[in-house]
Amino acid sequence: MGSLTQYVSKQPDTKGVIHWSDDEDQIWHDLFTRQLRCIQGRACDEYSAGLTLLELPQDRVPQLHDINQVLLATTGWRCVEVPALINFDRFFTMLANKQFPVATFLRCREEFDYLQEPDFFHEVFGHCAMLTNPAFAAFTHTYGQLGAAASGQDRVYLARLYWFTVEFGLLQSPQGLRIYGGGILSSPAETEYAMASDATGKKAQISPFDPIEVMRTPYRIDIMQPIYFKLSSISQLYELAQQDIMAMAHEAKQLGLHPPLYPPKLPSEKPDPHLKSA
Repeated sequence: MGSLTQYVSKQPDTKGVIHWSDDEDQIWHDLFTRQLRCIQGRACDEYSAGLTLLELPQDRVPQLHDINQVLLATTGWRCVEVPALINFDRFFTMLANKQFPVATFLRCREEFDYLQEPDFFHEVFGHCAMLTNPAFAAFTHTYGQLGAAASGQDRVYLARLYWFTVEFGLLQSPQGLRIYGGGILSSPAETEYAMASDATGKKAQISPFDPIEVMRTPYRIDIMQPIYFKLSSISQLYELAQQDIMAMAHEAKQLGLHPPLYPPKLPSEKPDPHLKSA
């Protein structure tokens, strides 16, 4: 989803194997080992448990069929390779069918620290571990079903819910604040920023999770998030999936959007690679 991209997804062969180059294997290794160190003590237990189940290799780019064996056995989900960008119709339809879209390209070395579009590392390292969790998987499935049936205007409100949960969600664990959102988990800069101490003077606002407030909150994709929402536990997502989310979206629409907590983006403005790596 989004604007044009320079990347082209790789196609699997007749056996479903994607042939990654030695350079891409090395990029995966470098991304994986760097981010694994970064999220130690910061990722939620549910993510860590899922990462253990997946047994992702460090020395090479993993194959989707290996990941799918774990996802199918735990929650009935599977990853499906897609082009670099897909439209909202296909995105919601895939989630409604328990298919997680994964663009099968890996960022180049020149964009190692910042990539605006989601690549293979972001999708796999950031999201697949959480898809082994039943509560998270159930919420994502319900979200896809709702989005597939929603109007274009309502999808904008649903997009904010996805952004502040699946992509940039935090939760308050007994051990302290932890990360479950893939946009944070796959980004060293966003991980450090989201978990920064108050002493740095750069800590973002962290608010208790309220789905209506979430859907009233604007966001930008190319900056550090000025606000995050934290769950009390991951089961909150499962409980939300049992409620009338579309009624909440309509209430958020009636109440109106909150003022943005970020400056407007200028037409000529380009993302700063030092701000966010996703």
